[in-house]
Amino acid sequence: MAADQTESARWRTSSYSTSKGGQCVEVTDLGAGVAVRDSTAPGGVVLDFSPGAWTAFVGAVTRAGL
Repeated sequence: MAADQTESARWRTSSYSTSKGGQCVEVTDLGAGVAVRDSTAPGGVVLDFSPGAWTAFVGAVTRAGL
């Protein structure tokens, strides 16, 4: 994901995140996929997922009960 896309993206925080910090995840819809980042480090690493990879990832997390 290009830096300008990161800055202009509409990030949303996971419903499992708390205001106390810690394990906070943000996601944004890229149209051609989904990007994920750590909300405590918005300038850090961004993971890009294709639609199929995102569906598989969410399914695996759900099945694992995470």
